[in-house]
Amino acid sequence: MTVTTLPTPLTDPRVSPELAARLIEAVTGAPAALPAPAPTTYEPAPEGAPADAPRIFAAINAVMRDTMPVGKNQRNEQQNYKFRGIDDVMSAMAGPLRSHGVFILPTIAGQQQVRDGKMTRTTITMRYRVYGPAGDCLIAEVPGEASDFADKSTNKAQSAALKYLLFTLFMLPVDGRSIDDGDRNHPVQPTPEHRAEYAQQQQRQQQRKGRQQQPQQQVRRSDRAEPGPWEQQQPAPAPAQQAPPRRDYLAEATAAPTPAAFAKVRAAAVEAGAPADYLARLDAVAAQKRAKATPAPAPAATGEEDQEHAAALGEMYDAAKSAGLDRAEADQAFTARHQVQPAAATPAQLREQRDDLLDAVRGAGA
Repeated sequence: MTVTTLPTPLTDPRVSPELAARLIEAVTGAPAALPAPAPTTYEPAPEGAPADAPRIFAAINAVMRDTMPVGKNQRNEQQNYKFRGIDDVMSAMAGPLRSHGVFILPTIAGQQQVRDGKMTRTTITMRYRVYGPAGDCLIAEVPGEASDFADKSTNKAQSAALKYLLFTLFMLPVDGRSIDDGDRNHPVQPTPEHRAEYAQQQQRQQQRKGRQQQPQQQVRRSDRAEPGPWEQQQPAPAPAQQAPPRRDYLAEATAAPTPAAFAKVRAAAVEAGAPADYLARLDAVAAQKRAKATPAPAPAATGEEDQEHAAALGEMYDAAKSAGLDRAEADQAFTARHQVQPAAATPAQLREQRDDLLDAVRGAGA
């Protein structure tokens, strides 16, 4: 008697491992494990590829020689451990891969998601094709796993798989011992572009450390009871001496009888180091004083006068832009000097401000 084994969804070669896993989960009600990653395989170069083009094995070796170390500079604050982030790894690998004509094509060979309480756990198998300049490639499958409270578990799993592919395929060092080894007779030097990129990465890390160690800035007066140092006309005296009275620039600006007197008070506040929000309060006082004044109505401007004023206003703003000032800063500087808004100023005042700004630009360029 002959016994013939019929193919089942689990043994039929036409059924993908992912579909078989889903069938098992549908029948049993329990998640099925993803198939184990396939071994690394090699696809030769296509017919007609240049004979002198480097094959993928030589290209990977060249990339490894140019790869700079990626230190464990990131920290997980919840679990208190250091790690190498995917952004740092990709920054270190992008230059050498481009230089030697190597690129990586990722696809998802298998994926499984399980709801674990409030979190979603994703397990994937990534299939990577690492192509060289000749068109041949290595095919490797790498697992990845991650959990997330929202919709980022798949992204995290892919990042983990890619990071460890780059770690193991290109043997990324953690420090400079494999690059600057004094026992080697002829150490291989990375390209200048890659060294510059690595130097920028180190500089950014030093800046982050400096910001973490920098003391907290002093709170403004509006957010605390005691006055700030910019409100003191002179430094605090020794304990044995009596502290001089502090100037109240806001009260002096309110009591200023003329625009010239207000300008002196504001200039003193600027010299004392008053912040921008305090100067804005002084300018608001000046605006209120101007609003209370009753100037004589100006005669209606003709069309030619309007065009002349618009042209002078545009020239003044162009000069301010050349000097590095935006429109708000240009309006503030003009008002502090002429005690009138640019929109209500005369063309002569606008051109005078324009000339001063252009002189300042020329002086800086000299």
